[in-house]
Amino acid sequence: MTATLNYSLAKQGIETTAEIFANLGTAPLVEHAVRNGEGVLSVDGPFVVATGKHTGRSAKDKFIVKDAETQDTVWWGKTNVAMTPEHFAALKEDFLKAVAEKDTLYVADLFGGSQPEHRVKVRVINEFAWHNLFIRTLLVRPTEDELEGFAPEYTIIDLPSFRADPARHGCRSETVIAVNFTEKLILIGGTAYAGEMKKSVFGILNYLLPVKGVMPMHCSANIGPDGDTAVFFGLSGTGKTTLSADASRTLIGDDEHGWSDTAVFNFEGGCYAKMIRLSAEAEPEIFATTKRFGTVLENVVIDPVTRQIDLEDNSLAENSRGSYPIDFIPNTSEKNLGPVPKNIIFLTADAYGVLPPIARLTPDQAMYHFLSGYTARVAGTEIGVTEPEATFSTCFGAPFMPRHPSVYGNLLKERIAKGGVKCWLVNTGWSGGKATMEGIKRMPIKATRALLNAALDGSLNTAEFKEDPNFGFEVPVAVPGVDARLLDPRGAWADGAEYDKTAQTLVKQFIDNFAQFEAHVDEGVRKAAPVSA
Repeated sequence: MTATLNYSLAKQGIETTAEIFANLGTAPLVEHAVRNGEGVLSVDGPFVVATGKHTGRSAKDKFIVKDAETQDTVWWGKTNVAMTPEHFAALKEDFLKAVAEKDTLYVADLFGGSQPEHRVKVRVINEFAWHNLFIRTLLVRPTEDELEGFAPEYTIIDLPSFRADPARHGCRSETVIAVNFTEKLILIGGTAYAGEMKKSVFGILNYLLPVKGVMPMHCSANIGPDGDTAVFFGLSGTGKTTLSADASRTLIGDDEHGWSDTAVFNFEGGCYAKMIRLSAEAEPEIFATTKRFGTVLENVVIDPVTRQIDLEDNSLAENSRGSYPIDFIPNTSEKNLGPVPKNIIFLTADAYGVLPPIARLTPDQAMYHFLSGYTARVAGTEIGVTEPEATFSTCFGAPFMPRHPSVYGNLLKERIAKGGVKCWLVNTGWSGGKATMEGIKRMPIKATRALLNAALDGSLNTAEFKEDPNFGFEVPVAVPGVDARLLDPRGAWADGAEYDKTAQTLVKQFIDNFAQFEAHVDEGVRKAAPVSA
C-alpha cells in the first residue's frame, strides 16, 4: 500500500512510480530493512549493517553550489568547494531520473533543531529503509499533529546506488554530496555512509542560524542540578561524549547544538556514537544501547551464526558507529534543550604534553582557541614515529561550517560577554612529556573529572592562578584532590629545557595556523595569541 504524504513529492517536482513508504516507525522500517536484505538483526535486537567502502564521510566529494545566494556568504576554500549551477542542474536531472525508476522509496519528514522557533523542516528521501530509520532516529521527530501540516523547507535525496559522472556533474568521483542553498536541495550519491545525511542537516543550520543571531555549535551539552548548562567543544578523541555523559548532570545532546537568546538546544533527537572497543565499564550508558532494539550498528562485526556482535573487531572499520534515540541514554533532557550556558569547555588531547590539564580563558582567548580548534594525536602507529601530529579544525568543526569562521567566532565572543560565561581549556591528553616518549601516560580521567567538576560548581574560581608563560591563560596552582604536579606542565617533565623547546614548537604551529584569521578579528583576539620566544 502506498503511503500518503501531506505534501506530495509531485508538488516538489519529483515524479516517480515507486511505492512510497512515508514516516514509518522503527519497527516497520526494521522489518523492511531485513526483508530487503540490507542487514541483519543481532541477538540482542539492534539492526547491523555494513556500509561498504565508505565507512566515514567523503569530505573531498562534498560541494556547495556557487550562485548569487552563496557567492559572498560561503567561505570558499579546501573545505567548502564550489560546484557550478549548470553542473548541479545536470546532477539533479540524473538524480530525478534515478528516483523515477525506483520501485520503492522511503520518505521521512523531520525537524533539524529542538527549539521550535529556530528549527528547519527537512524531508529525507531514501532508497534504503535503514537509511530512513537512521535519519528518523538522528533528527527530531514531529508529532502526528505537526506532520499534518508539514511542508518541507529543505529536501535531501540519498541514493547510494547512484554513480556520479565527474565530467557531466563537475565532481571528483562517482561519489557526490552536493548542497544547493538556493534550491534548498541536497543530493547524496555513491556512498552508503549514513552520517552524510546527519552532517548535511548540520550544515544547513550552520548556514541559516547565524543570520538570526543564533550560534550553531559542534559540541555536547549538559545541565547541572542547579540548572547550569555547560557546553563541551572538542574534536574526535578529546572526550566530548564521555565527559558530557555525567550521571550527576542531565544530557542535552552529544554533538550538535544551537545557542539562542533563551536556550541551548539540541539539533538532533538521537546520538551517533563510536562503537569500536566500547566497554560496559568505561561507558555503560552507551554500551547498553548495543543491546536494544531500535539501535542501528554500522560496520560492527557480527557472527553470522550466533548473531553476537564483536565491538573489538575493527576489520570492517575503525569508525564503527551506533545510532540510537537520545532517550536510550538515562537522564536526558525531555525537550532536548536547557538554559543558556554558564560554562564553556574547550577540550583538547595534547599529545605534545605542553598544555595544562585546565586553564581559565578570557573572552578574547576563548575566541582565539575556538577559531584554532586544536588537538594533537600520536602520528600513526608505524615504527619510528617520534613526533605528535597537530590538528587544527576551525570552530571545532570546519567541515560543517559554510560561512567564514569569524562569523561563528564573533557570535561566540558576543554571547560569552553578554552572559558572563566562564571559559575553560581542558587538556585530556598527555602529561610529563610527549605521547611518543616511553613511560608517558595520558591525563588520568579521575583528575580531569575533578578539575571539570571544580570548574562547573564554581569552586575553581576561588583558587590561586598563575599565568602560563607560553599561552598567557590562567592555570590553577592547587586544586583539592588533584596532584599539584599535574597542574604544572613544565614541572611534570624530567627535562625542563626539552619542555620549553616542545612548547615553542606548539606555539609556532598555533601562530602559523591563526595567520589566516588575523585580518578578520580585532586587536584583543590577536593579542590573545601565544608568545613566541
